[in-house]
Parts: sequence; C-alpha cells; structure tokens
Amino acid sequence: MADTLAMPSQPERAAGKEERAAQHSSSDIRAQSTDGNSNPSPQGTGNWQVREQNQEPEKMINAEQGGSRFSTASGEGLAWQFGHLQRLRRLLLPGGPCVYYSHFPGPIHRPEDQRSSDRSRVAMPGSQPTVRQQLNPEVVARTFWGGLSLLRVLWCLLPQTGYVHPDEFFQSPEVMAEDVLGVQATRPWEFYASSSCRTAVFPLLTSGSAFWVLRLWEELGPWPGPVSGYALLVGPRLLLTALSFALDLAVYHLAPLWGADRWRALALLSGSYVTLVFYTRTFSNAIEGLLFTWLLVLVSPHVAWSLTPKKPAPGPWWHSWLLGAVVAAGFFNRPTFLAFAVVPLLLWGLREAREASFKSLAWEALALLPGAALAAGGFVAVDSWYFSSLSRSSSLVLTPANFLRYNLDPQNLARHGTHARLTHLALNGFLLFGVLHAQALQAAWQQLQAGLRAWAQTGLVRVQGAQNLLSNPRASLLLLYFVPLALLSAFSHQEARFLIPLLIPLVLLCSPRTHPVPWKGTLVLFNALGALFFGCLHQGGLVPGLRVLEQVVHAPVRPGLPTHYTLLFTRTYMPPQHLLHLPGLGSPVEVVDMGGSEDWVLCQAMKNFTRQPACQVAGGPWLCRLFVVMPGTTRHVMEKCSFPLKNETLVFPHLTLEDPPGLSSLLSGAWRDHLSLHIVELEEMPDGMTEQSLSKAQL
Repeated sequence: MADTLAMPSQPERAAGKEERAAQHSSSDIRAQSTDGNSNPSPQGTGNWQVREQNQEPEKMINAEQGGSRFSTASGEGLAWQFGHLQRLRRLLLPGGPCVYYSHFPGPIHRPEDQRSSDRSRVAMPGSQPTVRQQLNPEVVARTFWGGLSLLRVLWCLLPQTGYVHPDEFFQSPEVMAEDVLGVQATRPWEFYASSSCRTAVFPLLTSGSAFWVLRLWEELGPWPGPVSGYALLVGPRLLLTALSFALDLAVYHLAPLWGADRWRALALLSGSYVTLVFYTRTFSNAIEGLLFTWLLVLVSPHVAWSLTPKKPAPGPWWHSWLLGAVVAAGFFNRPTFLAFAVVPLLLWGLREAREASFKSLAWEALALLPGAALAAGGFVAVDSWYFSSLSRSSSLVLTPANFLRYNLDPQNLARHGTHARLTHLALNGFLLFGVLHAQALQAAWQQLQAGLRAWAQTGLVRVQGAQNLLSNPRASLLLLYFVPLALLSAFSHQEARFLIPLLIPLVLLCSPRTHPVPWKGTLVLFNALGALFFGCLHQGGLVPGLRVLEQVVHAPVRPGLPTHYTLLFTRTYMPPQHLLHLPGLGSPVEVVDMGGSEDWVLCQAMKNFTRQPACQVAGGPWLCRLFVVMPGTTRHVMEKCSFPLKNETLVFPHLTLEDPPGLSSLLSGAWRDHLSLHIVELEEMPDGMTEQSLSKAQL
C-alpha cells in the first residue's frame, strides 16, 4: 500500500491562503513603486492555481543568481525559473531585446535586489549596447572601409612621395602636359608617330582632362598665373583616385553573387596597399583593372550561381554590345587585357549557349562583335588623328598591332629585362597580395586534391560539365585568378604591376561568408609595410626634390644677368620634367638624365656642363648654375670628382633598390644621409683640377 501525504486541514489551508494573499499584495505594491508602473497588475491567479493543483510540501529551489540562494514555493519557483530562462534567451540570442509572451498569467515576483541586478545585466530598449553589439564584425568592417577610403583621398592630396615606376608618369601625364599645357617634357618612344604603340584615348581622358581643367584655371581662374608642380602632380592622381572607388562599388554588387561577404571583401579591397598606391596612380594597369572589374559586373548577373540548370532570363539587346565595347577598350589600352577577359567571357558564353560546345560558344561570341567594332572604330579614329597631328601626315594607326609587333620580339623584351617564367607565381603574387596569394594557392591545391579524389573514386577521367562549373563560384574565382596569371607568365618580361587587376577576384575568393578572414594581423602589417615602402620610401625623394628645384628655377633673378640652369640626375628614376612647369620653347633649364652611369662618366659630364657654350653669349657671360641630384649611397662620387660644392640640400626619405644602403651604413650615425636624396649645387673649377679629378675618378 502506497504511502499517503499528510494533507493540512481546511482551516489551516484557509489561514495559509490569507497569509499568502497579504504577502502577495505587499509584493505588488513594492513592485509598482520600484518599477515605476502606475497600472496595477492583476492578482496572481494563475500562480495560485498551480499551487492548488500541486499540494506537495514547499521545497528549497537552489539557483545561482549572482552567488545567492533563494527559496520559494513550487508555483512561484516555476514562474520565476521560466522568467529567468527567458532573460537568458534574450541575452544569448542575437537581435537584442525581444518581446515574448509567458504562459504564466500572473506577474512574476522576486526579491527587489534580484530585480535590480537583472535590470543592470539585461540590455533593455534605449540602454547602452552590449559588448557583442559593439564588436559586430559587419560594423567593424564598415568602419574599417570608411576610414581607409578617407585615407585613400587624403594621402592622394598629401601627396604620396613614392615613385613606383617611370610608366606612371611617362605613359600619361608627361605626354599630356606637353600636348595640353605646352610645357617642357620628355616624350617616350611609345608616343612618337613612328612607333605609336600606346593609344592616346585613355591618357586624353585621364591626365588630359585634368590638365585641361588646370589650363582653364590658369587662364580664367580667380588667381591667374602658372599652376604649381603640386597641382600638376595631384590633378591626374585625384582623378584616378575618384575612379578607384568604382572598384568599391563593383565589389559591393559582386560579393553576394559570388558567395562572398560584402563588407569583408570591401575591407580587404580598401586595406590593400595595391588600392592605396597603384590604383591612385596614372598606370595603364590601373585602367586595365577597372575595365576587368566592370567586365565582371556585366557578366556576373547572367551567370546564375544555382544548382538548377535553369537558364537566366535574356538581357537587353545592348548588353552584349556593351560587353564587346569593354573588351575592345581593354584591348586598345593594353592587349594583355585578353588574358583577363577570357574566363569571364567563357563563363558568360557557357551560361548563354544552348550547349557546351565550341560551335555554341562561337555563336555567342558573334554577339559581341557590333559593340567591339564600334569601340575599335572610335579608338582607331582618335589614335589616327592624334599621331597624324604629330607627324603632319594622314595615316591609319592601329596601336595594338604596333604594340604586339614590338613585344613579341624577344630582343625588344630583353631590353626591358627578362625574368623566369614562375616570377609571377612565386614572387610577384606574394609581393602584391601577401597572404591572400598564399590563401589562393592553398584553395587551388584543395580544389585539385578534391578533383583527384573524385577521379580516383570513379576510376576514369570525367570532364566537369558546364553546369557543374557554373554551380561552383569558388572554382570559377580560382580560374579568374590563376588563368590570367598563367597566360601572363608566358612572356619573359614580368613586372609585379601587371597583376594588379587580379585584386578583385582575389578579395572575393578570400572573404567567404562561412568563416572569417584568417591572419588579420599579418594582413594589416603586410599592407602597412607595402604602403610605406611604395608610397613613401621607394625613390621617395625625387618628386619632393623636383618641388625644391621648381622653386629654384622660378625664383627671381638679378636684372641684366640671365641665368642658365643644368639639372643633372644620376642613379635615380627618370625625372618627370612637367612637374617643373617650364616653358616648352626658350627654357633656360636643361634636364639631363645620366641613369646608372659610371663614376668617371659622371665626372666628365659635370666638367662639360660647367664649360658649356650656352653660358657664354655675346652680351656677356650668363650665370650658370649646375645641380647634381643623386641618392645618398652614391654621394662618395662627388669626392672622387673633387668639385667644389656651393650648397647641398637633403630630401628625406629616399630609398633606391639599384643602389641600396648597406647594413653598416644604416647602423651608423649617418644613416639619414644614406636614406636621403642629395641635391648638390657645384661651383666652377679650374682646368687643372678638372683633369686631376678625372684621373682620380677613373681609378
């Protein structure tokens, strides 16, 4: 026979009810006064019903709430526990405080100190955000992108002092400054009418348009007069910086289509020193990267990343025309653009074609011809007009044909330097992208292993179908990255800047939604060092040194005593003369680039320039001033030549990899001299001393 519980008598139950009702009423009054709620809450009928149904003895319910113990009756304990679980649910689940409904109709009562401590821990509406909300990865990525975007603009205006490569000046601003502003400049061989290897369209649209604005400002502005070298430097760069934000807009639209996290991809893009330095300079490679990115924008919506073979809706008739125009523009800018365009066009053709066959792809390619033909006709017309105006003869100019004819000759490429075939893969990729290139290599290796395992399981080689390829955006991003890299590696001349268009597919590949970006600290350190090196240190004294020389040659001279200036540059990159803003005709300034000449050749040149006939005219001798510009690592040459020095100016910092400073020089007290550009003004020297210095330099 089962044991029975001793039930309290009816009078005892009635007395207990009255006592508990009095306590419950006082608790309601305290709750109203504490919470500031003027509306009286209903009586706890539901709680009493639970107590009536469960007439077990009161039990001690132990819980850890701030290290305290509490006791309550069964019904009140269950109600309090349910409310506590709801508060935990509100803390643990994302989205902040939520509205929920309890199945307990009565109010939940607990001690006053317990309620106050709960309110201090639970984030109620209108209170301060929690630590989790403050460190939201998306908010952090947005802030990171905004700060670096502001840095991109401010650093352009500062401006950047690093000199990455002569092509940033001599393929656009140096040529357009001579054509638009009529200033003294050095025209490279690509823009001679006899060579005509570069299209004039993009230099006219970028540097040319910036110089036209400066010319109007010079003539019609509120402060008429010649513009400064600073404006000539920053004007074209500011336009390219504005165009670089087209990359951000493209990544914003591309990331969801390629399975990437939008703000992680934007943070990687804006944080890369390639964006901060290379895409804000007047490189034809930067234009190539912009055209490649927007080719992806045009192609990606028509490549449906789904597991179903359903074909996307056909686009408007002008879509294929626009695709053809972009391909033609990229080809005229740099014929190597076809290496970047082949994979996007292949993906687009496979999706649009009725079947994955060569015939279907060729039929889809015909749709690109009208737009490509119109764009090519425009480029040919502009180039023919431009180069005919230089040679004063009418002829049809095809700049891509001249470019290919020159670069397909191995002897011509050898003049610019030859490299190993794996330079892009083993060196340039790491130099530009750091650990992102390593992640791409790792992803490619994993993809290859997966394919080999599948082949081993099936026992025979199966070519992956078009639909399987289109349903795997990660594999397609790997193709977008490695196929152009492999095609560019077929040429023996391989420079790192040739790969900067690959930044866009790389940031999409390395910012998946499934897991965060690894090696964040390494990425930040790598890009900070890259921006410091290429944006400040590398040949960093040359552009500021030209500003110093600009002030010298434009300074007022003594009346009746004309002055002739000779600026001799040695062991530096070619100086862009347009930054001196010298008149094109009758300029009293001669700029000489000695390159990497030997010491005795430099001494002989300095002797010749101090005795040049231009300093002796019928009206009396001119005041001849000779300036020698050289890095600090070759400063010892001046001692060999034994020329007396008039004054010397140091521009810090300046680092040349052709003549890098030794470790002992950097650890010595004169390390700053070795990391500076020296601008030395020489005095004339007697003939006897000249012959003696030449023999000393040859030793």
